[in-house]
Amino acid sequence: MPGIHSVRLAHSGVMTGERRYGDVWAPYYDEVYTEVDLNAIRMLEEYAGPERRMLELGIGTGRMALPLVHRGIDVVGVDESEAMVARLRSKPGGDRVSVVIGDFADVPVEGTFPLVYLGFNTLFCLLTQERQVDCFVGVAEHLDPGGRLVLECFVPDLVRYDGLGTRVGVGSLSPDGSHSYELAVHHAATQVIEAHNVRRLATGETVVLPTTIRYAWPSEIDLMARIAGLELEARWDWYDRRPFTDRSPAHVSVYRKP
Repeated sequence: MPGIHSVRLAHSGVMTGERRYGDVWAPYYDEVYTEVDLNAIRMLEEYAGPERRMLELGIGTGRMALPLVHRGIDVVGVDESEAMVARLRSKPGGDRVSVVIGDFADVPVEGTFPLVYLGFNTLFCLLTQERQVDCFVGVAEHLDPGGRLVLECFVPDLVRYDGLGTRVGVGSLSPDGSHSYELAVHHAATQVIEAHNVRRLATGETVVLPTTIRYAWPSEIDLMARIAGLELEARWDWYDRRPFTDRSPAHVSVYRKP
């Protein structure tokens, strides 16, 4: 087949968590996800409070953290992927972020914060309900009284999968010529999705980027938060605070520690 020599298999096995996701995606992440919504930066800056301090779990390449650092926010991060963190360090301001290499479900940091942030479906990188609950409990332990957890997750859309629990479809089409196709298997009993994203980059390179996640419904996430002693304060469709409805594809939820 023409061009087959240019296809790179980024990882040949099944992803099992955040570290492998980060190590595989690190060389491509910033090219695939280039935009940062200013509404998200404004919201996080607001919740960082007078202390202007926050903890980001799954900080990755610093896509969200670095704009906040440039606004004077003291950002502490946790990530299992040294490759992702190396990308963060290579960017302007990357040396100003304190990063702990470790499992973010354990929240392996010292002290408490007015804000903890889990963005871009990062919670779903934890592949069991037990580990997701562990993460909420750890977050609660590291929040100041009155502090907040801001969480961004997609709302599961199971009509994407056929009767066998599989999906083959277009993931994205961009004006720069980049595009992607998704091949996925949905395991309904465990709420786990194993996917391979076949992506044609703007550079002309084609890569295969695997991802495994364990999704949770908004109501299930609320229950995890309650187990950890956190209260749902607000839920929006997006960071611009548009209303969350039955048709919302994602939610930005804010949980408060009493």
